Amino acid sequence: MSLIRMRLTGSSDDANALITALHGLDDVDRAEEIADLMPHLDDADSSSAGLPDDIGPGTHLLEVDTTSDDADRRVREIARRTTENLGCALEFVDDDL
Repeated sequence: MSLIRMRLTGSSDDANALITALHGLDDVDRAEEIADLMPHLDDADSSSAGLPDDIGPGTHLLEVDTTSDDADRRVREIARRTTENLGCALEFVDDDL
């Protein structure tokens, strides 16, 4: 069994579309958004709050459990294609580094 973590930069709709695409694959036990533990320093009282650079797509941390190495490769390929079609950014998070 393999655990894949991905960080998607895009809207909630983009994250949901990716999760839906991954749920449709065989050998995927679980695909869901989890709480991102990384602090993003979004201070509402900041002097830069509300500026154009502060308004944009959010980040979404996703976890996918697969049952085989083949499923792992398929998940990564489908995730790349789906996010490319949606026009959002995707990063595979490797906790082993």
